[in-house]
Amino acid sequence: MVYFAKWKITLIVLISLLGVIYATPNFLSEKTLQDIPDWLPNKQVSLGLDLQGGSHLLVEVDTDAVIKEYFEATVDQMRATLRKAKIRYTGLGVSGLSARVQIRDKASVETAQQLIGEIDLSMEVTANGNRLVVALNDNELKLRRTSAVQKSIEIIRRRVDETGTKEPTIQQQGEERILVQLPGIDDPERIKKLIGQTAKMSFHLVNEKDMENPDKTPPGSVWLASAEDNQAGRRYLIYKRAMVSGETLVDAQPGFDQQTNEPIVSFRFNATGAKKFGRATTENVNNLFAIVLDDKVISAPVIREPILGGTGQISGSFTIQGAQNLALLLRAGALPAPLVFLEERSVGPGLGADSIAAGKLASWIGMVAVIVFMGVSYGLFGVMADVALTINIFLILAALSVLQATLTLPGIAGIVLTIGMAVDANVLIFERIREEVRAGRTPISAVDAGYGRALTTIVDANVTTLIAAVLLYIFGSGPIRGFAVTLAIGIVTSMFTAVMLTRLIVVMWLRKRKPDTLPV
Repeated sequence: MVYFAKWKITLIVLISLLGVIYATPNFLSEKTLQDIPDWLPNKQVSLGLDLQGGSHLLVEVDTDAVIKEYFEATVDQMRATLRKAKIRYTGLGVSGLSARVQIRDKASVETAQQLIGEIDLSMEVTANGNRLVVALNDNELKLRRTSAVQKSIEIIRRRVDETGTKEPTIQQQGEERILVQLPGIDDPERIKKLIGQTAKMSFHLVNEKDMENPDKTPPGSVWLASAEDNQAGRRYLIYKRAMVSGETLVDAQPGFDQQTNEPIVSFRFNATGAKKFGRATTENVNNLFAIVLDDKVISAPVIREPILGGTGQISGSFTIQGAQNLALLLRAGALPAPLVFLEERSVGPGLGADSIAAGKLASWIGMVAVIVFMGVSYGLFGVMADVALTINIFLILAALSVLQATLTLPGIAGIVLTIGMAVDANVLIFERIREEVRAGRTPISAVDAGYGRALTTIVDANVTTLIAAVLLYIFGSGPIRGFAVTLAIGIVTSMFTAVMLTRLIVVMWLRKRKPDTLPV
């Protein structure tokens, strides 16, 4: 245990130096960091919501809306299927989380049941007299709800990432809730609007023939309000069937109209969308083409000529910020279901600064107390352990910086705890060395036996704590995970500094001084 190969010495020194180098940016100002070349370490530890302030949002996904939308689409398919088979019906529509229809001719019930069942094999079609009820089984319902929540998380993440928010926390809570924490956000209302807007876009033809009678809603059409400021109160009668879906959009960018210099949003379709858009505009020249966003008509231009390039632009009464927000929403994609905001909290940067100051004070007090205790209790060996403890702190900061792990207030608690744990292994080793000295061993023999016999105990103690930290990370969330991350990193670095670095310092001192007695 007192022999070190040259490659081991080199490795220990290299790791220690890298720890100091990668931790140093945390002690520099933002202005100084900007002057550092990109090839040098320049990452700082990311601070969590409770340390730098920001917004905390808890939202619930309205998964029932997904199921209802599915059945609304199914109703259109049922209508087309029954008409094609010339089966007379009445009362076709959505009722709760199912679709229902009354077949007029009892002899056609079985045929209708079979045809409707072929629309989607995941549906269950049951007959109650002449009435057919179309529903989804429990497994299919659960699958669709789970899928809606997972897709919502992904869309929210895309939207938040587009704003440049650093280290957001977006995770599922329970079955249908999503926790969103946005550190450092200075405009939480804008983020709330971006997250909460469903942003389902589609392109529909306007039913101009029946628009003259505002009290009439023909089958297959629906009245939608205009979202344009200069068209307040106006409604459009559009065909429910979308000519092109917003899902085929691949890009959207804000810009300005070259003629009017008004803000616009330019969009581009994929190959499938471009083909559909080109066909729809070719067949409907001189007709109104409504651009619908979340059940509101944001623009309804006249198709002057076929648009075959797969690109277009949305103009309206946009502000510059409004055009940027719409482009962002279209790029990120539409939410599969509306979101309901259940909880909203804002944490001011002043509170975070107080937490950081308190954490720093606790860390300094803990570190000074440990350094003094080790120096008083173990003399020169205690000073060696204190040197290793300082390197340990640098290694923790370096690891947090490189991994860009988010440091929270519980994370600071984990660091403070690690400071005490870092010398725990040294205490075990030094006490063992004392016992060996009392037993009459020579200094080198006592150090060798002390490290060798204490190693098993040290490994067992740290591995069990590491297991606890891993379990906290797996089953915990938010601040608990922050504590688990810093604790786990601290365990690994303290094992390195106690078993490797401190031992190297002790061995180098033994070789140089060759003492007759040990100052421990």
